[in-house]
Amino acid sequence: MTQELSIHKPEPIFLKRKPMTFNQGTDVVPVLKTLEKGKLIVINEFYNDGIILLKQIHRYLNQNFPNSTMQEQRVYRSEFQKLSNLVLVEIKDHTLNVKKAPKIGWLKKFYSNADSFYLPFPQIQGMNSAWQWYENGISIPVLRNKLHPFYGVYFPTRFEHLLVFDNWLKRYEGPKKSAIEVGIGSGVLAMQMVQHGFQKVFGTDVNPNAIVGLKEFMGSTKLSRKIELDYNPLFGKWDKPAELIVFNPPWLPANQEVDGMDQAIYYDENLFPEFFSSAKERLLEDGKLILLFSNLAQITGVTNEHPIEKEIEEGGRFKLSRVFKKSVGAASEKTKRDANWRSEEEIELWELIHI
Repeated sequence: MTQELSIHKPEPIFLKRKPMTFNQGTDVVPVLKTLEKGKLIVINEFYNDGIILLKQIHRYLNQNFPNSTMQEQRVYRSEFQKLSNLVLVEIKDHTLNVKKAPKIGWLKKFYSNADSFYLPFPQIQGMNSAWQWYENGISIPVLRNKLHPFYGVYFPTRFEHLLVFDNWLKRYEGPKKSAIEVGIGSGVLAMQMVQHGFQKVFGTDVNPNAIVGLKEFMGSTKLSRKIELDYNPLFGKWDKPAELIVFNPPWLPANQEVDGMDQAIYYDENLFPEFFSSAKERLLEDGKLILLFSNLAQITGVTNEHPIEKEIEEGGRFKLSRVFKKSVGAASEKTKRDANWRSEEEIELWELIHI
């Protein structure tokens, strides 16, 4: 039941005494030294003071950490996350206790029993962005209606893989009685399948926010009768074979243990072997197994191994039926981090069938 799920949200911080504060007139050098020692800093005047301090942290890290290769970027982001999450803002009566702060509905929705506490400033920024997306909705090219993504749930900001899947669905001529989506997330792929005539889509996710958010989004509409959800890894309780299995897995191998939204980005070494083993039992004899992937890890030098190609060559369970690849558009001139790779990146749709 949805009510039993515990939503992932930033943990409230309760302080017995106020730590050092920062505003526009504060000398940033001792503040950065305080953060380096793992001590907290509170923003207590204007919301924008938090933005200024985070920029100062970036400036400090740029002087001390290389930030070119993907591995260096991971280290940089990890260090920034460590320091920036020591910067706090007080919440009183479900409102940010600083001037000119945005109104964030999640504060009342998630912390109804807490009157006064602190949260890290980057978490507040994330909650603010998530609230705007949730309230205003996001237009997705392949969906008829706007998506209203729930807090802490990955949603697509690039659409190449959705367009490739939509083209595949237009050409699909098999039965449409049932499909299973592993890692349903914000539900876009499942909604695409429903739009293209699938009678029932069974979805799973390890993120409770995805399950809670989709149930709330669907409500008692027709969509809620077409899509059923289970909070579990891989196939969860869905053990009845289906005509179609769809999986849009993470595209990068993890170099450390991952949790939260990072599970939508990084995969551990067991994910693909366990998925293919379970998919073998859940796919009908004449069914299709669809994986949406990318060559991102290969072109950025993170790994030479392609987990889907490895399964086809060594798994002994599935063989390749077709593969479709679509080049990714050039990166924005404002985007420095991946500009060198985007010209080589390809979105992949792998259609596998039983051997």
